[in-house]
Amino acid sequence: MTNEEMLKLAKEVSKKAYSPYSKVQVGAVLLVGNEKIYTGVNVENSSYGGTICAERTAFVKAISEGERQFKKIAVAGSIRNLVPCGICRQFMSEFNKELEVIYEDEAGNMVVTNLSELFPHGFSL
Repeated sequence: MTNEEMLKLAKEVSKKAYSPYSKVQVGAVLLVGNEKIYTGVNVENSSYGGTICAERTAFVKAISEGERQFKKIAVAGSIRNLVPCGICRQFMSEFNKELEVIYEDEAGNMVVTNLSELFPHGFSL
């Protein structure tokens, strides 16, 4: 799956998000080692700590199916510049510090970077 296809699918998937508080819908598409994809959306909760981001939703779905090889993730939604948040960066770095991350900047241009660029000093035991 190309980066462009992943970004387009992330935008489509974002429409399934549950975001009554922020009103920002986010979708994520995660590509794993065997070329299978997992999608995720943000799911908000009135107890904000119970909210889960789209990236972690996609990862949890993949991990629960036994996946451990993660190649790249695309994040898109109802607004631009949806770069993974700090907790998502920490969560994803547990599995692949060089994960390719795809998103759109403020101008709508596709950005392709990697997690170590976005999160150079993640915590690890």
